[in-house]
Amino acid sequence: MTLERWRRLLPGLWAGGLLCVALLAAPSAFATLLPSDAGRMVACLFAQEAHTSLVIAVLLLLLQRAQARRGEAAQFGLEMALVLGTIACTVAGYFVVVPMMEAARFGQGTLGFGQWHALSMLLFAVKGLLVLALAWRAACRPEPLPTRPASS
Repeated sequence: MTLERWRRLLPGLWAGGLLCVALLAAPSAFATLLPSDAGRMVACLFAQEAHTSLVIAVLLLLLQRAQARRGEAAQFGLEMALVLGTIACTVAGYFVVVPMMEAARFGQGTLGFGQWHALSMLLFAVKGLLVLALAWRAACRPEPLPTRPASS
């Protein structure tokens, strides 16, 4: 598979994964398990999602850089800005807000658990919108014309 195809495929797969986590897995856990068990399961799910998001974002950055080196894409375009935005949302949401949320659960910090949870959900939603925009742009990008060998 060519690099361009991977660059088109990954955002769609990523968006689908985020939608599955947000709309299917997390609500199902809270609908079927005890709240404490559901919370632990969803925390594990979001940990896996955060690490997966970082891996996919780095892959997309590398693909973007490879295309820029070949002169097929801008050094810093909208796609790169969208990917960097997703990285910022992931790092802030999972590696900053989640530890603060856990501290708030034990009465530490100035904000309560609910406030940190709302901020975490907001960052996840923004990341989801950025990934959907990436997937939309990847799907709408015109396909380059294939080059045909000259016939003799």
